[in-house]
Amino acid sequence: MESASQVSQSEQSANGGPPRQPEAPRLHRLASDIGEVKALDAPAQQVLNILGKAVKPGRVRDALSGTFLGHALHPLLTDVPIGTWTSAMLLDVAGGKGSGPAARKLIGAGILAALPTAATGWLEWGDSARKHTATRRVGMVHAAANVTALSLYTASYLARRRGGGGRMLAIAGGGALAVGGHLGGHLSYVHGEGVAVTTFEEGPREWTSALLDSELAEGQMTAVDTVGGMQVLLVRDKGEVFAMANRCNHRGGPLHEGELSDGCVTCPWHGSRFDLRNGDLERGPAASPQPAFETRVRNSRIEIRQATDPTP
Repeated sequence: MESASQVSQSEQSANGGPPRQPEAPRLHRLASDIGEVKALDAPAQQVLNILGKAVKPGRVRDALSGTFLGHALHPLLTDVPIGTWTSAMLLDVAGGKGSGPAARKLIGAGILAALPTAATGWLEWGDSARKHTATRRVGMVHAAANVTALSLYTASYLARRRGGGGRMLAIAGGGALAVGGHLGGHLSYVHGEGVAVTTFEEGPREWTSALLDSELAEGQMTAVDTVGGMQVLLVRDKGEVFAMANRCNHRGGPLHEGELSDGCVTCPWHGSRFDLRNGDLERGPAASPQPAFETRVRNSRIEIRQATDPTP
């Protein structure tokens, strides 16, 4: 028996038209359409140039990236301005006459928290925007909405300090905040920004032939495809063979094109550094260890099997 959808498609085919394709939700389409706006590329490139000069690999960058947390810092920080500003708006609407001072303090706290939140957000965006056009464009509008929200809430705070109401400014700020939040969710859950690239990759759990031993020279780094489709980095360093996932879990940089030194490999895209022995993270902006493999040589071939869980 045909399902209702099959019957509908059959009827449309019989009428000479193609089957109707399901449509994405309207808000999803609106966010995706932003990714097609080429006019956003020029201002985005200017911001990328500034970020490239201002933020260099090191402890400050690692801290802003959330290396110490094990995941991106930006989503955690967004809870503060969103929470304080939303709470202030609720007090404005339903808190009564005596809630004004509390609402003002909440708005002030959100303004202060918005500054480090924005810094981490720009850094996360910059790591992806150079490679992904749609992310670059959607991220610019996401930032613009949040800057608008910050400006409106700041104006509301100043108006309240002067004895004015400022409520309508805060409500308008809440609208801009909602737009920014939706686009932020689109970047995270549709574009996969901030998600470890290797999360859904898995290599062989049994010993699997990867390469002829004679094809891997001392100091050489090469990438091979495993049976499961995961690309694996093979390295011979000081006579030992090491293996780990080749795509950097931060943004997918090809580690075999990176730098080998002191028993570590450095990603060529953003400078994340991983220990060859076990994939441990030595330096960010990556926030997770790199999936690692055991290696052995049998019958003149290098064999590998995954030694760590792909989801650190």
